[in-house]
Amino acid sequence: MIRPNRQYTLPLTAFLSALLLLLISGCSPGTDNQATGTGTTPTVASAASNKDVTIRVGQTGWGNLELGLKAAGLDDTPYKVTYNVFQGGNLILEAMAANQLDFGVTSEIPPIFASQAANGGSFKIIAVQQGSTLNQEVVVPKDSSIKSVADLKGKKVAFVKNTTAHYFLLKMLEEAGLTWSDISPVELSTADGLSALISGKVDALASYGNAIISAHQNEATTLASAKDILSGSFLVAASDQAIANAEQKEALADYLERINKFNDWARANKDAWAQITADNTHQPVEQALKTYTDGEAQRPSRIVAISDEAIKSEQDVADTFQQAGIFGQAVDVSTFWSDALQDQLPAPGSQ
Repeated sequence: MIRPNRQYTLPLTAFLSALLLLLISGCSPGTDNQATGTGTTPTVASAASNKDVTIRVGQTGWGNLELGLKAAGLDDTPYKVTYNVFQGGNLILEAMAANQLDFGVTSEIPPIFASQAANGGSFKIIAVQQGSTLNQEVVVPKDSSIKSVADLKGKKVAFVKNTTAHYFLLKMLEEAGLTWSDISPVELSTADGLSALISGKVDALASYGNAIISAHQNEATTLASAKDILSGSFLVAASDQAIANAEQKEALADYLERINKFNDWARANKDAWAQITADNTHQPVEQALKTYTDGEAQRPSRIVAISDEAIKSEQDVADTFQQAGIFGQAVDVSTFWSDALQDQLPAPGSQ
């Protein structure tokens, strides 16, 4: 357990009482280690054992974390976990700023915008989830006359504000010689953007995840993919309050460890995980299996410690928004990264 550096002076009676309890219980430092037969320090999980501790988790799109840990038999946490589902990482961070959440995973983009709010958004990035960049696309309806990104000039393009869709649309327009003012951007949620595309209210959709999968199921075609634009770094955010609370911080470390164990389970049980995914996202199981298999082949899902490289990647994203005039001044992303759990997480690139 990581504890703040504090010095305590106990009254003599309290010290003697504590000593008596220690002798009665027959405990000594290292006894628990010997009982496990390992002779090593107890795991994070054994330390985070307070049922009075709660971490409030935000999930994106559907209950993948809650259902994933349950399927892998990893939901028996020695602390309480509550879950809520949001339609984007930007909404997760808004809830965190309102002290409604303690934990959530977003793309690189939402934290940049959230950091501009009062109190810096009341969050810190404590880890990085390495993951796939597939199904992050600009799509157009079947038989659309739009054949290239350059053809988006003057067109209505739905996008999800302050997310990867916002970022990669900017980058695609830049590569095509267009600016943001050359299109008619329409800010919509993932679900509303999909509905607008299908109903013909917009000419194209920049989105991600299940919205793109569903768009293809409705015969939309890929205009451009962001798989080589995005870094594959998904940022693990925790509330300032949770980081400052020693017991909650321990619970967060244990929870991240469980997510990595779940990822290992999912790779070993991909058919079972595909079935759970299909049932909860209303897509054919074959599609869910292909999406998962392709994604893991591109970049296996894993939570790792923060790194200079990951911070630099997000800084490049922030600079892109600033240069596009989204921000009036440059944003230093390093101000909202924290190494609070650095020693409890695997290093990037480790197995």
